[in-house]
Amino acid sequence: MHRFLLTPRWWGINVFVALAVPVCLLMGTWQLGRFEDRVDTHRQAAGARPAEEAAAAPLDSLLPVDKKTSGRLASVSGQYADQLLVPERRLDGRTGFYVLTLLKTDSGKAVPVVRGWLPGTADPGRAPAAPGGRVEVTGALQASESSGSKGVHSQGGLPAGQLGVIGAASLVNLVPYELYDAWLTVQTAADGLTPVPAQAPSNTGLDLKAFQNLGYTGEWFVFAAFVLFMWFRLYRREVETLRDAEAGLLPAAGAAASAGASASAGASASGTGSPAPGPGPEEPVRASAPRPAE
Repeated sequence: MHRFLLTPRWWGINVFVALAVPVCLLMGTWQLGRFEDRVDTHRQAAGARPAEEAAAAPLDSLLPVDKKTSGRLASVSGQYADQLLVPERRLDGRTGFYVLTLLKTDSGKAVPVVRGWLPGTADPGRAPAAPGGRVEVTGALQASESSGSKGVHSQGGLPAGQLGVIGAASLVNLVPYELYDAWLTVQTAADGLTPVPAQAPSNTGLDLKAFQNLGYTGEWFVFAAFVLFMWFRLYRREVETLRDAEAGLLPAAGAAASAGASASAGASASGTGSPAPGPGPEEPVRASAPRPAE
C-alpha cells in the first residue's frame, strides 16, 4: 500500500519536507538565541556592574568598543581643543544640544568628549568654555554613531561649529589630528551642563527589534509545523484513495458514471436523431379478372 512513497512525485515531496523542516527549526532557534542575548544585555544594563567594571579603566584598554565595554567608565588625560555643538538631541523629553569638546591625549590622538547637554537651540554663546591646561577626564565609553543611529541629525546642512553625528568618520574632515573611534560622555555635572546618560550599544536591550526576533521565532516554528501537517494530509489522502480502490469503490463508481453517461447519450440521440422508420412499402393491388357478361 505504501509503495506510492517511492514514486517520483512523492520523492520530491519527501525531499522538500526533509529540507524545509530542519531549516525552519534552525532559523527559529537562531532568532530565539538573538532574543535571549538581548534579554541578557538588558539584565546586565539594569543590574549593578561588578566592582572591577564599575571602576574607571584606561581608555586604550577598553578599545575597540563592544557590547561588553560599551558604557564602561574610561579615563584619559590630555588637553581640550576644538569645541563643537551637537544639535537636536533630546533628554528627558526636551530638545537641546550637546556640548562636545575634543580632548587631545598624550598619544597625539583626540577623543570626542560630550561634557553635557543644554536645552534649546544650539548657540555657541551659551556653551561654557572647556577648562584650560592639562586635565584628566572620566566618562562613559560609547561607540561611534552612524547616520542610522537613533536621534542623530543626518540630513547635513548644519552651520559651522555644529556636528550631526558623533564619530571619527564625521570629524575627520573637521579637525587636523587623528581620532579615536569612540567617544566619552562625562557623568558628573559641571559648568551648568546636564550629564548625558550612556546609551545602550546597538542591537542590545529589550527594544522593538528584540520582540521582532521573538515574533520571527514563532513564525519559523509555525512554518515547520505547517510543512509536517501538509505532508501528513497528502499522505492520508493518498492512503484513503488506495483503500477505496482495493475495496472496489472507485471502479463501481466509475461504472455507474459510465452507465449514466451512456444513458444520457442515448436519450440525446433519440431526441435529435433520424426519424423512426415508418411502415414497409404497401403491397401492390392485384387487379381482378373481368367477369363474363351474362
